[in-house]
Parts: sequence; structure tokens; C-alpha cells
Amino acid sequence: MRKLLLLSIIVVVGLVFISRLFYLQVYNEEPYSLYDDNAIRKVYDYPKRGYVYDRNNKLLVANQPSYDVMFIPREVKPLDTLEFCNLLRITKEDFINFYNKAYQYSPRLPSVFIPQLSRIEYAVLQEKIRKYEGFYIQKRSLRDYQTTIGANVLGDIGEVNNYIIENDPYYESGDLIGKQGVELSYEEVLRGVKGIKFIQKDRFNRDIGAYKDGIYDTLPQPGHDITITIDSELQEYGELLMRHKRGGIIAIEPSSGEIIAMVSAPSYNPNLLVGRQRSRNFSKLYTDTIAKPLFDRSLKAQYPPGSPFKVLNALIGLQENVVTTEEKFHCRNGYYLGSRKLTGCHSHASPLAMNGGIAQSCNAYFANVYRRIIDKYDKPHDGMDVWSNHLKSFGLGDYLGYDLKIGNKGRIPDGDFYDKWYGENRWASTYNISNAIGQGEVEATPIQLANMVAAISNRGYYYTPHIIKNIEGETIDEKYTTRNYTTIDKENFEPVVQGMFDVYNSGTAYSLQVPGIEICGKTGTAENFMNIDGQRTQLTDHSIFVAFAPKDNPKIAIAVFVENGYWGSRFAGRIASLMIEQYINKEVTMTSMENWILTHSLENEYEKPYSGAPFGINRESALQVIDKITKDTVPNPVTSLSPFK
Repeated sequence: MRKLLLLSIIVVVGLVFISRLFYLQVYNEEPYSLYDDNAIRKVYDYPKRGYVYDRNNKLLVANQPSYDVMFIPREVKPLDTLEFCNLLRITKEDFINFYNKAYQYSPRLPSVFIPQLSRIEYAVLQEKIRKYEGFYIQKRSLRDYQTTIGANVLGDIGEVNNYIIENDPYYESGDLIGKQGVELSYEEVLRGVKGIKFIQKDRFNRDIGAYKDGIYDTLPQPGHDITITIDSELQEYGELLMRHKRGGIIAIEPSSGEIIAMVSAPSYNPNLLVGRQRSRNFSKLYTDTIAKPLFDRSLKAQYPPGSPFKVLNALIGLQENVVTTEEKFHCRNGYYLGSRKLTGCHSHASPLAMNGGIAQSCNAYFANVYRRIIDKYDKPHDGMDVWSNHLKSFGLGDYLGYDLKIGNKGRIPDGDFYDKWYGENRWASTYNISNAIGQGEVEATPIQLANMVAAISNRGYYYTPHIIKNIEGETIDEKYTTRNYTTIDKENFEPVVQGMFDVYNSGTAYSLQVPGIEICGKTGTAENFMNIDGQRTQLTDHSIFVAFAPKDNPKIAIAVFVENGYWGSRFAGRIASLMIEQYINKEVTMTSMENWILTHSLENEYEKPYSGAPFGINRESALQVIDKITKDTVPNPVTSLSPFK
């Protein structure tokens, strides 16, 4: 009886195994995968990442060899931990932490133990790596920045996080991915395709050679090289002019929408985010909540656009037939509603027609035009919607659709906006008269204003701004070669362009003329408020300037924002004129203006909110992070030893 029972158990167990094997091989719908086979080790061969060139084919980003110490946690055997830690220059506590973290991720999958060894470290470890079972060295490439500029443009690469691994099967633990700038935007183009080798293991988990003589192995496919639209010489010059200042500069080629300069200040040397010190340096940059070097002001900072916004109100006024170019308005150092002064203005001749209103930046003139636009319709809600739609046709109040992953929408209010604020039918054009002069509720980013100026320079259309010029073996998206038309008729642009031209000839930018170049521009000053200790405190005004040149067949449209820069022509206007001359003539002759910009800092303005009384904030504490970063920098020929430009 016992023999029969034992035989029955053996038969049943055998049938279960046979049935399971039969199911797995015949009926299982999931195909066999080498990637899931625990008896086969996968070794990735990383491709060369694509190079990045500027618009003049100057190499900006190349590659340099790097070596990662990899390991499979469950294959690690007892080892001389002290010797191993000394080789890698880590502590025993580091060893335990790295091991436990990787084991929690997966005991059977490869993980990075120590990333990015130098060549010297690699040479020392390579001779002894066989002593440490479960560990091996994997070669890959890191970025090699051939420049010290354009950190916000070029971006950087870093290790993938768990979220990316879970949502994109291409990436494994330890892989590198673009984190910012073009490295992020064109990650799939630049990264290439990993190759892979399948290594057969025996029952003792030892490598015994290529699986099936390597017939399933693949070679890596290198990434594509890309050419970006940035002019590196203009970019470098813009960053130089913005030293010791904060703000953003965007320069666009109007005939194509190509971004030729994209300056965010303060910036940092992109080499800080390469190698084993990347994490440490990134943390220091990230925790600087005062200067915010990682915050791209050219794409994300939202400012009141100030007086450059007036030219749009002039265009809308002409389009809506509420004003002519000859009609004049009086100015009594501001705009009055009865005896109440709604907005002030500087001293200038009065009355002024449109040309003079633009050239002299008269607030009263544009307050009158703005009221006529809104009051043309039976309800201010409807007038506000019409006004808002005209502005949005210039790319304001929404994302422009450029090929960089970050940005902000800005703000262009409409009728619903004020209905929610004041209540339906409970407001009028005088409630938001500040919109007439680019204050009030309107906000714009530097790239939006640069695009606006490009549309004006083209007399009514623009191309979607973009950073990509060419992709090796591919074509760029056709949306970057398609015109976007505004709602303003072409004939209405010429008087406004003439007014902007007279800003330089006889107006607020008269002192900024560039010999031999016809420039059309508009100065701007925007009020600057900050909440300090719960109180709304007014600080020094922002300096704003927009321009394009030459007047006919323009080659460059530019917007410059300088935080706390006093008024438009003081800092932003000078910087714009210098950059225009540099780009068009490839040299700067206005050396006195250049020297003034280079020798005038705004750091004292930025320190005011942190200077103690009356705001109760300790300045030394507030600037502590900046002091620490300054001591730990990569030498930078443009910025000396400071990571900020």
C-alpha cells in the first residue's frame, strides 16, 4: 500500500511538471525572451552620443570616455571590502549603502555601483576587477563641453530615475538621459541605440561564453549629430554683457524663427555638471534660491512687458479703426479721468500723434487708444475679448510651441478674467487702464516679446521660434518653416515700424544709435514689487528693451530684460544695441558703451531685500549658498572663477 501511494505521488508530480512544460512551450501566448532569461547575462554596449554644433558649425558638445563600476547584487561574493573601498576612494558605509540600494531595486539586474571613473581610476581597478565576483566595468561616454557658455541652451545629461525606468523600457538603471536644454529636447535623436551582448552562464552562475555564438548580439547605433540655431559668439557676448546682472535675452532671426541667442543670467559653466561631481554641483546650484542659476529666465520668467507693449496697442487701434496715425492726444504728465490721475508720464512735447507717442513713449497717448479699443463695443467684456485675441495672435498669453521643454504662458487677460475679478458688468476700461502701458495684469516672457518683435519686423507674421537647425540624416518639423499670421493687416505695420525707428532717431533711445545700422526699437520700464515679510514692497524698476535691425529685411529681433535695471535705455537698451552691432557687423565699435555695461554691476540692487533692516532678513545667511558655490568652481575664461555669468 505504501509503495502504491509513493508511486502515485511520483506519477502525479511528474504529470504536473510535464503539463506545465507543455503549456509553456505550446499554449503560452507570451513569447520566450532572452531579456527575461536568468541564465543569460545581458551586457549593453553604449553608443556614441551625437555631437552638437552651432549655426556656424562650431563644435559645442562632444564626448569623452567614462567607466562605470557595475555589479549584480546577488552575484557578489565575500571580498576584501577595505581594499575594494580604497581602490574606489569610498568608505565602507558608502559600500553598504550602494549595495543595499541596488539590492532593493533588483538583486538580479545590473546596477551602477560607482559611476564615471577617470582614466587613472579605471587603469588601477581594471587589473584587479576579476578578484571581485559580481563586479565588472562598463565603458560609456560622458559629455565633453567644448565651451563654457550656453548651459541653459545645451543642458546636461544625468542618470535616469525610477519613474523614467518604469515608463520607458529603453532605459535601465544607471543609464544616462538628457536632463535640460537640447540634451532633453533631442534625447531620442542624440542618444542612438544601445547594442547588447548575451552571455551564457552555467549552473554555477559562471560566464561560459556568448549565447549561441553571438547570433542575437547587436551593435550599437550612434546618435545623430545636430546643428542648433545658436550663434555661439553672440551667445558668449550676451552672457558677458549680463555678468553681475539678472534677466534674460532672446534674439531671433525673423526670416526663419531661428533662435540665435538665448541668454539667462546668472548662468553657470556647463562643465560643472559632468563627471562624479555632477550631483554635488547640481545640488548647490539647485539650492541657491536667491540667484536661481538653474532657472531659465529667457523662457520661464514672466515680467510686465512695460512700454514695448504700447506698439501692440497702436497696431490694434489701427486695425479696429479707433485711431488714425495723425490724431493727437494731450499729455499733462499723465492720463487723467476728470481730475483723477490714472497713470503718470514723463515730460515731453504735447500733444502727440502716433509716431511721437511711440518715439516718446507717452502713457497718456496709449491710455486714450486703449480705452477706445475696449469702449468700441457695447460691453467692455466684448471689447476686452477682441483686444485679447489680437494680442494672442502674436504668440502672447500661451506657449509658443518652440522645441524646448520648458517655458511659461505669460498672461493676456480677457473679458472672463475681469468678470471673475470684479463681477459681470461691474467693470470698465478704466479699471484696467494699466494694460495700455504693459503693466496691470499682462505678463510676458522674454521669448514671447522677441517673437512679437519678429512678427512686427516681418509686417504681420512669424515663424515658430526653434533651436534646431539641422539633424543628421533627418528633416526638421515643418511647423518651424510655416508662417503664423497675426490678426493685423499688413498696411497697419508701417506707421508703427516708423515710430519704432524714430525711437532711435529722436526718441527715448536716441543715445543708443549704432553707426551704419537702421534699428527700430522700443524702451520699457516695468514696476517691480516683491512680497517681503508679508508686505508688498516696491523695488527698483526692471529695464526692458525690444528691437529689430535693419529696418528693412531684418536679420535680428531681440528682447532684453534686466531685473532691477532702472529704465529701458540704461541697461537693456545698451545691451541690445551692442548685441545688434556684434551680430550684424561681427565687431563692436561702441567701446565706451561696452565698457560702461561691463563695469556696472547690479549686485547691490539684488542684495537690498536681504540687507537686514527694514525687512529683517540676514544678508549673510541669504548669500551663504552663493559663497559656497563660488569656492567650488570650474575655471571659466568668460567668468573667471565664478560659476555665475
